[in-house]
Amino acid sequence: MTTTGPAPAGFYRAAEVARLLRCSEWWVKEQARRRRIPFCWIGGSYLFTDEHIAAIVRLFEVQPDAGGQRRGVARAVSPPSGPEGELPLRARPPRRLHEHNRGHSAA
Repeated sequence: MTTTGPAPAGFYRAAEVARLLRCSEWWVKEQARRRRIPFCWIGGSYLFTDEHIAAIVRLFEVQPDAGGQRRGVARAVSPPSGPEGELPLRARPPRRLHEHNRGHSAA
């Protein structure tokens, strides 16, 4: 017996919740399986109430920053330039030399 509407007593199946939240059924089931979202486990199925769906939305809601200002992108600090702050560059040996030496040292 298959039904297309909500399960009895105000329960929703994972596919219905996915449609409401505009995500995949797999995502809903995976979040429930990992205990990240509230659900009922009845008869071997994940079932969700209206309260569960509202709680899921609250859990994944993102609020704006308090100041309303954008955060800048973290930038790497460049080393000091100039004669006193210069660091000499050293070339690394090519990988093929490391791999070649490993093969011969084991023999």
